[in-house]
Amino acid sequence: MSDVRLILASTSPWRAELLARFGLPFDCRSPEVDEALWKRRIHDAEELVRTLAELKARAVVRPEDRDVWIVGADQVALHGRGRLDKPGTVENAEAQLRQLSGSTHELHTGWFVLRVRDGAYRAGHDVHRLRMRRLSAEEIRAYVRRDSPLGCAGSYRLESLGVTLFDAVEGVDSTAVVGLPLMGLSSGLRALGFDVLREAP
Repeated sequence: MSDVRLILASTSPWRAELLARFGLPFDCRSPEVDEALWKRRIHDAEELVRTLAELKARAVVRPEDRDVWIVGADQVALHGRGRLDKPGTVENAEAQLRQLSGSTHELHTGWFVLRVRDGAYRAGHDVHRLRMRRLSAEEIRAYVRRDSPLGCAGSYRLESLGVTLFDAVEGVDSTAVVGLPLMGLSSGLRALGFDVLREAP
């Protein structure tokens, strides 16, 4: 029987780096979820990230899973009434940064943890407000070239060079900005009988 009792329903290297802070073995699984479909259906940011986090966690459950806890997460950036998805291309990333330059936007992060053996779960939602300084066209081009944030909502990686783009970040748990709120997650795990400190070797 495997010693791994924690599963991350994500292939994001940034979420994996965050979960690794717990100092416990875990596996990563790729969830098959049609995110575009749910983004068309759900317009409220909190509802969207909560829904997708749950769908991702449930999507990776396997018949052989028993004494495991599965973690799902999702994130979306909001600017005004508009939603900023992952840019995918250099051109889109530069356009998003031009849009955010000199203004404040919100970053919504949802998390969901499922105890497979009985279906019990906990979920949460985090909001951060980020104020980006005014950027020149040259700075935007240089940043995108160097940090390649093509898979990040909002087109920046705050845990990397993206930190230089901001004047202020307001919120409770800074790990949420990277993609996985560890404070809320650890609380949810404890409520489901998985105490990170007690599980550590």
